[in-house]
Amino acid sequence: MADLNPRIEISFLETFICSAFAACFAELCTVPLDTAKVRLQLQRKIPTGDGDNLPKYRGSLGTLSTIAREEGISGLWKGVIAGLHRQCIYGGLRIGLYEPVKTFLVGSDFIGDIPLYQKILAALLTGAIAIIVANPTDLVKVRLQSEGKLPAGVPRRYAGAVDAYFTIVKMEGVSALWTGLGPNIARNAIVNAAELASYDQIKETIMKIPGFGDSVLTHLLAGLAAGFFAVCIGSPVDVVKSRMMGDSTYRNTIDCFIKTMKTEGIMAFYKGFLPNFTRLGTWNVVMFLTLEQVKKVFLREVLLD
Repeated sequence: MADLNPRIEISFLETFICSAFAACFAELCTVPLDTAKVRLQLQRKIPTGDGDNLPKYRGSLGTLSTIAREEGISGLWKGVIAGLHRQCIYGGLRIGLYEPVKTFLVGSDFIGDIPLYQKILAALLTGAIAIIVANPTDLVKVRLQSEGKLPAGVPRRYAGAVDAYFTIVKMEGVSALWTGLGPNIARNAIVNAAELASYDQIKETIMKIPGFGDSVLTHLLAGLAAGFFAVCIGSPVDVVKSRMMGDSTYRNTIDCFIKTMKTEGIMAFYKGFLPNFTRLGTWNVVMFLTLEQVKKVFLREVLLD
């Protein structure tokens, strides 16, 4: 007898494709904001003759205008190719693995709402696994974004993303591609948990409110909340990760953390908070809205089978 209530499913490969596409689209839309965030995070106090400190980059809009003025509009899109490499691998894996890992943790026979702590654990695991694979792309992206305007006659370290991969391996060894892996695992596992678990939980909660459903407004609200939680929780490890990847003088994660705390204080770990939230909030809204819409294409195909 045929099943009158077929289960709506989407395979891991289909989810990976949807996630990679959505993440890459969101990346394209928000690269300038990410470049501004990285420049602010890497910025150190610059001593002037009168004893004051004059930062080159000030705020999100100030940083964006400074980069555009000094380096041209294209300067805002530095690292975009490496960013797309990263999102294709990292975005596809962390989101594609989330549902299978979540199901594995609670069991395939589980019925009802999955507990929040199980969602958080699943997102922590998938974020860590995904960034271990994608760390080289993250390293190259940060290296390219961190280069500002160079003096006349001074060549750039890398001609582009592909050149950066080969140059890093040639000059620093293959293991250098995994520089900053420790804080990167911490950062991405935490941020992934803040994003996916909060989006999952908030979307589930909103859909129970009369008048709301699985709609664009629900996805928008849940995406904004996911971005806010991700920035609040992940900023300190994000700063350490960016500094370790952009500056090879740090011996390890602890060394970077201690030196930053000692020389600049606790607020240094929240440098670039506003551009980070602007970027992650926008990124999450674009990514989740795109993901939900793209998934419907595959879901419709399953229903028609």
